[in-house]
Amino acid sequence: MKPFIPFFSLLLLLCQASLAQNAYTFKVARERSLWHDNIDKEQKRLLQPDGTVQVTPDESINLQIADAMIRRVDELQQKIEQDSTLNNQGKIKYLRILENMVKGYNDRKGKRDFPAAMAPDLVTAFEQSIALDQKNESIKPVIDNNEYGVGKIIVDCLSYYSADNPGMAGARVTLLRKYCGLHPDEILPTLRDNPNVYFADSLIKVAAYRDIRKLYDYAPARNKLGDRIRNHPDTLVNMVARMATSRSGQLYFPFLDQLLRGKITFDEIDSVKDNDFKYFRLMVKTRIEYAARLLPPIRDTASEMKALTDMMASKANQYFVREINGLHDVNDGNIRFKRLEGLTPQELYYISVLSEDELYTSSYVSGVYPRIFQRMANPRGDSLIMSVHGDYFRKFIKMAAGYNTLNHFLGTMGKENAATLMQSFVIGLERTPKRGDDLEDAVDVADSYSSIMDKNHELADFILNQVKWSYDKNVRDNNKRGTVIYNLLQILFQSADTSRKTDLSKLLGIPSVYGQDYQSLVDDSGRVVQQVFFYGDEDQDGQHSFVNFMAMFRGKPEWKINEKNPDWVTITSSKGKPVWIFANRPLYGEDDPDDKAQNKLIEYLESKNLKPTIVIHRGHSYHLASTLRKLSPSARIVVLGSCGGYNNLNEVLTICKDAHIISSKQVGTKVVNEPILQAINSNLVAGKPIDWINMWKELSGRFRNDAAAKEKFDDYIPPYKNLGAIFIKAYRKAMGED
Repeated sequence: MKPFIPFFSLLLLLCQASLAQNAYTFKVARERSLWHDNIDKEQKRLLQPDGTVQVTPDESINLQIADAMIRRVDELQQKIEQDSTLNNQGKIKYLRILENMVKGYNDRKGKRDFPAAMAPDLVTAFEQSIALDQKNESIKPVIDNNEYGVGKIIVDCLSYYSADNPGMAGARVTLLRKYCGLHPDEILPTLRDNPNVYFADSLIKVAAYRDIRKLYDYAPARNKLGDRIRNHPDTLVNMVARMATSRSGQLYFPFLDQLLRGKITFDEIDSVKDNDFKYFRLMVKTRIEYAARLLPPIRDTASEMKALTDMMASKANQYFVREINGLHDVNDGNIRFKRLEGLTPQELYYISVLSEDELYTSSYVSGVYPRIFQRMANPRGDSLIMSVHGDYFRKFIKMAAGYNTLNHFLGTMGKENAATLMQSFVIGLERTPKRGDDLEDAVDVADSYSSIMDKNHELADFILNQVKWSYDKNVRDNNKRGTVIYNLLQILFQSADTSRKTDLSKLLGIPSVYGQDYQSLVDDSGRVVQQVFFYGDEDQDGQHSFVNFMAMFRGKPEWKINEKNPDWVTITSSKGKPVWIFANRPLYGEDDPDDKAQNKLIEYLESKNLKPTIVIHRGHSYHLASTLRKLSPSARIVVLGSCGGYNNLNEVLTICKDAHIISSKQVGTKVVNEPILQAINSNLVAGKPIDWINMWKELSGRFRNDAAAKEKFDDYIPPYKNLGAIFIKAYRKAMGED
């Protein structure tokens, strides 16, 4: 035969044997020797230098692969060569098809949909297929009866030489259906190129219930697939298609579940969609109905609930919060908070919990929070939480703790109900909520504890006891997630007691949260590289912030400024250790010029192999998403200013898992920002490590005699007190997710 004799059969499957090289055992016509040699070359690709097959870690599977791709392929070569019913061209045809089969296996083995262990089935299917093809009979039954990977290789290797097989078209359709079954996310892209298959409607329905948003994107297309979607008999598909072909499609999405249930009509949405106030009100009403369905005994998550939440947050921030934030210098509350007139307590509640990342302290304390209770006929906190079916109640309590309104909130209800509510705040965190990220509630609890302990030691002790009880319960239940969550909370809460000497880094097994070693911040050339993100704003806030920032360095002999580039400035230390600071210019105008400036700066840094280890966001909260999209994974210190909510902490730590994060509960202010940055830079120029505890003590002393500045400084959270960020790091470490 060729280099390998079919010496072993069953014995080959039981023990590893080398494949010895030998000559062919049957006569090969000279005019076909080239095609046999080509098959042999493909077989040799499977072999190790010692002549064995080592495709997988499992020796028994390797033996089966060797038997199929060596011995049985050898037998097929002999069978084809000696087949008296085939002429020379027929034999060459099937030898070439056999070569392509072995090559197809070699090229794809171990890849998605092509497990290496499929070799025996592949050879069997190949033998069946060529037997049918020789009789001009359909190969489709073979493709029907085998897995996608086997069928795909068979169809591919037969396509070129036996494209006229009567079952080829049907076999391709079978493969398409099998592929879509394996990869439902690929259904619509696949059907776009094959819109006329008889099962298209059933697959469109599968795709719709799997990913409504993707269906929405495909529905308006002016092609055959778009036509099939728009004319589909399924109610959901038809509803989404109707929305997708409307100019107001995105505004309908939050109400999809209600539309499907017939509880609201397009006309009702149309009557409010152009009025932000009324549209937000309709969303709150819908959200409260959805929240009720999350509770037992129903426990049902409405379709596109996330779309509703996202749109509510967007409207809350854009229409209400940015208006009252923007008037923060106006002393007349009737003017500043006019936008909040007419809102119900529940609507104000949702503005609060959905605007955590943007709501200024004064907007919350003087505006949103008091108006919740002013507009309640019976101002009780427990009644408020019940009226929204407990939706986001942990977020509301966390914010109340952070803004020092928790004692008032709990004081509006009876002590027994207050205790029950705070117990609910702590217990049950091991359960994955249906409404969002599975860690957000736990992080909210972690974030709230320091504020609670500062104001109410009795409540803090109560919470700690509930955490200990929950830990013991999860240990008994052998619930790893719950055990990890509550063990971390115990450690974090006990560390918040300054009378205890607690080394969080050691206890949690994470890098130090108390400081950054100088060497961890320098690059290979000994430089510390910083990147500062600025944003041009219509109100000129970003431009003013840039001017204030530059004033820290202008005219200072220890710093040099290069302003030649139209898109960014470069600031370098002229004394001490090298510190390089790059800040894009805040440009305002059409086509988002400061975005382009940031991108050009990033391209420059990458071209010069300059990797920022310190990244600073200077801009309104709503610009932060843009900064995070461009955040360098090399960052070790990230200064967010305001915007320290869970989603932002989580995103930063996903990009830079060990980053130290400085955030604030209030809008960033130069009165505090500049001293923090100056303190950091002073250490860096001196080649000293960053010691957050000592730095914060010194800064606190600096602001001691300035009550207004001290109040703003107290809103800033240093990395070692950022319990939410520490919790996320430690949880990922404990769960093996880092």
